[in-house]
Formats: sequence, C-alpha cells, structure tokens
Amino acid sequence: MQTTVVLSIAKKEIMDNIRNKWIILVAAMFAILTLVVSYFGSLGTSGWQDLGLTISGMTQLGSFLISIVAFMLGYATIIGEIERGSMSSLLSLSANRFEIVVGKWLGLGAVLCFTILVGYGFAGMLIALNVSNVDILEYLVFIGLTMIFGLVFLTVALFFSTVFSKRSTALGGAIFLWFLFNIILPIVFVGLLATTIDFTQVTMETTFTFPDWYFALNLFNPISVYSSLITIAIGPVQSSTGSGFIPNPSWYTTCLLLGVLLAWIIVFYILSVWRFQRKDI
Repeated sequence: MQTTVVLSIAKKEIMDNIRNKWIILVAAMFAILTLVVSYFGSLGTSGWQDLGLTISGMTQLGSFLISIVAFMLGYATIIGEIERGSMSSLLSLSANRFEIVVGKWLGLGAVLCFTILVGYGFAGMLIALNVSNVDILEYLVFIGLTMIFGLVFLTVALFFSTVFSKRSTALGGAIFLWFLFNIILPIVFVGLLATTIDFTQVTMETTFTFPDWYFALNLFNPISVYSSLITIAIGPVQSSTGSGFIPNPSWYTTCLLLGVLLAWIIVFYILSVWRFQRKDI
C-alpha cells in the first residue's frame, strides 16, 4: 500500500468537505445544541448545568444527530465517484481499490471526528467557564467515545456505498438504516420483551428483572451499546432504548461494549474493502 496515495485521497475528502462548509456547519450545530441542552436541560429550570448533566442530555440527542451526519458523509462516497466518472480516473492513476477505501475512510473519519471535537469541545469550554468543579477528563472521555460511535455509522455507510449501484438508492438505504437503528430495532426488542412478561403478575411491590437475552439483543444496535457505554464509563443517561432507566447487567463492562463498537467498525470496514474489490465500474 502506498502511503502517499492514501494520504492524498484522504486529503481530497477533507478539502472537499471544507470547501462546501460541511465541517463548519456541523461543528456549529453540535456546539449550539450542547449549549442549549446545558442551559435549558433541566425540566422547569434554566441555567448552566455541569458537564455531567450535559453529557446525560446530549447522549440521546447526539446519537440521533451523529448517526445522520455519518450516514450523509459516507452513503455516496463510492457510488458518487462512480456516477460522476471520477472513480475510473482515480483507478487509472496509481491508486488501487484497497487504497481508495482506506483513504476515503481516513479522510471522512477525520472530518467526522474533527467536527465532534470542535463542536463539543468549544461548547464544553464555554460551560466550564460558567460552572464549578468541572471534570474535564470525564468530558474528554465522552467526546472520545462519541467519535468511536460516529465511526461505526460512517463505516456502515461506506459499506452500503459499495453495495448500491445508484446514488439515489444509496440515499434511500442510508435513510432506512437510520430508522432501523434509531426506531425499528428498539421497538422490536421491546416488543419481544413484552411478549415474555406477564403484566398481571407485575405490581408496584415486585421487582422485575430483565432477561439477559434482552441485553444481548441490544448489542446488535450500536446506539444502545453507545448509551450503555456512556452510562458505565461516565454515569446514567436517558436513552431511546431504555438504558437510562433499566440497570445494565453485571456482564456489561466497558471493555465488552467498547469491543462491540470496534467490532462493528472492523467488520464493516473489511466488508467495504471486499465488496468494492468485486464491484463493476
């Protein structure tokens, strides 16, 4: 693999996003939303909240937004080049298909991580100036885990960009995937759980224990994994999958959940390379 070729492709992806103001707009959106959540995050009150409460409020909202941003960055990165005819020109030079995938993933990953760092980082500094006893390390851990979470969806989007034959179809696939992870899977998992519960036996005095298979199923949804990981590494958060209200099982550990997110990245990255190697251009 030629390092200079990979870096050139990555640089092109970064510069393309800088020219269309993508980085600035997304970073500003992250910063504004973080500040709004911090100042108006408590029900019935207003005023700056500490970073811990801000993290709790941003975990669910951020998971929705970051998955959208990652999908929009990656859904057309391969098929878009093919439709424009620039992929053939790129392959006619010294770059091979493996180097193209590596370069595009690095470039788009840098764009995504930079926007998260700048947006959340700028907001974090403003919050730190207005509240006391700020745990900067905790907030940096939150930003780092959020970057990894974003790379999961970017890699999934990259894979689906190699699957579809049209840009419009790839966009439809990205929209479906967003609904799948954010809405469909949580509803399906909760529905399956509901079929196993005899609600006539559940009272205010009883303590319901959620089965391990429910938590195992949630490992197949990176949004649920991310929420649970933040809960374990930093503190309880509210989540659309229920992680903020349902205690995580004892076998949920930071290493396990982080490993699951990394596995998503590795598996779909390998699939992206494999599929692109076999794609007709």
